[in-house]
Amino acid sequence: MRLPKTLTDAAGLVLAEPEPAEKVRLTYLYGKAWQDGEISEVGDSAPPDHPGRPPKPQLCMPADMPKRSKGSGKRRTALIHAIAHIELNAIDLAWDVVARFVAEDFPKAFSDDWVQVAVDEAKHFEMLVARLQELDAEYGDFPAHNGLWEAALTTRDDVLDRLVLVPMALEARGLDTTPATVERLTANNDIATADLMATIAEDEVSHVAAGVRWFEYVCKKRGLDPVPTFKTRITKTLKGRLKPPFNHVARDLAGMNRAYYEA
Repeated sequence: MRLPKTLTDAAGLVLAEPEPAEKVRLTYLYGKAWQDGEISEVGDSAPPDHPGRPPKPQLCMPADMPKRSKGSGKRRTALIHAIAHIELNAIDLAWDVVARFVAEDFPKAFSDDWVQVAVDEAKHFEMLVARLQELDAEYGDFPAHNGLWEAALTTRDDVLDRLVLVPMALEARGLDTTPATVERLTANNDIATADLMATIAEDEVSHVAAGVRWFEYVCKKRGLDPVPTFKTRITKTLKGRLKPPFNHVARDLAGMNRAYYEA
């Protein structure tokens, strides 16, 4: 298969791909090609505003999402499906960051970080789909919401807004909520899903760390104080507010100063 000429060309192809399995395959292929130097130029191709999506799942507004079934088995499967949908969106979000903000003239390490994030998210999606299949379900069996991609659209004009909202708020929130999810799954004797969630959480620490690292890099470049800049922008971009309890251990590992999120 002939490789794209530039990394932004590769990002556009992944984003446009509607079939999840092919999106994952292309992510692995282009991620390795970038890491091995087979794709060496970043390029300047603009990403699409909306990624390709399969016919299923049905996409709803967050407020219109049906309540999860009260049956424990169905509720567990719906939870795994919801997280798989988040991870599919996260693949696209990582590639979108690679391509959308090239005008910032970041060093190569910026692309290295977000390509690796895309590869990680593809791995997470595959793992979750495999777990669904073990439970006699498939990705697409439940409705899903498009809130995560809406976050991409509302932050497409400034990389600081994107870094604040996605890795430093939404992904960091995942670090906060995962321990309770793992504990609940373990209490229900679903060790396989609990272990899967713990593995994903370990990878997400590095994703939040990348967000913090490049947020502080851009702040320094623009002569901005990171903490007040974060607080101003999170008020503008996040629906609602940052909610405790916070996973201080995981956030500390990600290099996220507590001044960012504590009152």
